Parts: sequence; structure tokens; C-alpha cells
Amino acid sequence: MSEIDCTLKGKNYPIRNRRILTPGSDGIIEFVVHAPLIASHAQPGQFVIVRTSPKGERIPLTIAAFDADAGTIHLIFQMVGYSTREMGKLDEGDTILDILGPLGAPIQVKKHDKPIICVGGGVGIAPIWPKVKGLFELGNRVITIIGARTKDLLFLEDELRKISTELYVTTDDGSYGRKGFVTSQLRDVIQMHKGEIAEVIAVGPLPMMEAVVKEMAGKGFRDTYDPALEYDPNRIPCIVSLNPIMVDGTGMCGGCRVNIWNHSKGKYEVRFSCVDGPAFDGYAVDFAALARRNRQYLSQERVAVDHGSSAGKERGA
Repeated sequence: MSEIDCTLKGKNYPIRNRRILTPGSDGIIEFVVHAPLIASHAQPGQFVIVRTSPKGERIPLTIAAFDADAGTIHLIFQMVGYSTREMGKLDEGDTILDILGPLGAPIQVKKHDKPIICVGGGVGIAPIWPKVKGLFELGNRVITIIGARTKDLLFLEDELRKISTELYVTTDDGSYGRKGFVTSQLRDVIQMHKGEIAEVIAVGPLPMMEAVVKEMAGKGFRDTYDPALEYDPNRIPCIVSLNPIMVDGTGMCGGCRVNIWNHSKGKYEVRFSCVDGPAFDGYAVDFAALARRNRQYLSQERVAVDHGSSAGKERGA
């Protein structure tokens, strides 16, 4: 049977391996899934849309790793809502009904003369993994910073250490690595390599990515940053991977629209994270508008989780 025929019949994506990365009812799970067509075309920064049942929610998940020879992709997600908790019940040998991808524009991976800093916070550690790997394999000097609230929520440290020139770990409570936020470590690393950083790539919760942008712009955590007033294209490039509300994943629904400042035109322009992103110039992102949009359906999410519905918005890696 052809690959297309299998896809139309569903249940075409067997889980080859299941790994618990962090424990607990809201833990983080990794699936290694057999999806040869996706694996053969995937590039760092791209994602897939996953559906586990005929009436299930469509969940966007970053392709955390891929192996074209083995025909497998790695999917990492946190069990934070009804649909991801249902997906977390799947085990090795089970199948995922539908996987659509690879989607999104791949992040630009090229050789730089100067070091590159990759920052991953929380579940954002997962999507930073393929970016670090791609950059490192090209011979770049990659400085990786990962952070979480506490030691138990950290994952992929060993994998990232193998492909990083330097690796720094932070925890909010000081239970492991440096106590504090990733931005403090970022500030110190930039000082250590003053004038020698090619770019910074940050992936994580919106507040964390906004804090990284403010740090790179020389502002404090509680300061406001307005791209329209303070955008400076001469700063160290800072790329962020956005996670807005996403429904369709192919540019048709418009749910993932974000405001991106166009410096040459002097105005904000609407971009769709699913087809134009998810990676954008962090200095140009209207984080305030994005945060408002992401809070738009919070009440419905709570109802969905309480009543066991799949209507709530999930937060995959």
C-alpha cells in the first residue's frame, strides 16, 4: 500500500518509543514516531499537526528531532490539557491517527564566524534541540542555555551537552545549576563574549521570550518594549519561535496571526505563524498583542478541561 493510501486510512503512525522526560500528572513525554515521509523532508524549526482520534483536537507540535534514514520523528509535549493528557496515555506500539507536516518555515541554519547562543525555557527546551543540532553539525560554536522552574522539569540536558560548545543550566528555585532565570545567564554569557555573538535564538513561554528580547535590547524585565519606538536593526540578531493560538496550521484559518513591525515601512504587518514562522525577529514582535490573543480563550479552556472536552487549546512544545 502506498504512503498516501495509508495516510488516508489513518492510524499510519506507530509509536516506536515512549519516554517520560519529566514526571507527574503535568509531565513531559517524548514519542519517537515512524513517519518516513515527514522525516525525509523535515528541517530544524518546523512543526507538525497531530490528531489522535477522529473527533480529537489538532495539536501543533515542534519536530524535536528527525532521522530520515530511520524514518522517525521525535515529538515532545506536556500534558496540560484534555487532548495532551489523552495523547499521554498512548504507549509504545500504539498509533497516532493523523500527523500533518512538516509545516512552517524552517529556521535559517548556516555557518557563522562568531558563536551563537540558543536559549530554551521550560517546554521550549524541546524545540531548541533541533536548532542546536543543526547549527553544531555545520561547525558552529553553539552556547546553549536551558532553564526551568525546578530540577524535575529539566530535560534533554545530556543530549544538548553533546552538541553544544558550552551548556549552562538555570532553575528558578536554585535546585540545580544556577539559581535564577535564563536571562541572567544570557547577560553573563554576552559579557564573556562581548562583541563576539552572531545571534541569539530563544524558544519558550511568551514571557520568557519577551524577557530575552528586553535583555538583548538593554531593558529591564519590568520595562516596556515597543518595537515601533525602539526597534534597532543594528543590535545582535535575536530570533524567537512563537506559539500563538493555532487551529488549521496551513494559513487558512488566520488564528495564529501576529503583529510584526516592519522597520522599513514604519508600521506593523500581520503575519501568520504557521506559514511565515514560527521563527521571527524578536525585536519586531508585538508581544503585548500576542499575549492578549493567547488569553482570549482561557475561560473555554478551563471548561473544556473540567468537562473532558477536546475544545481547549493545547500547548505543545
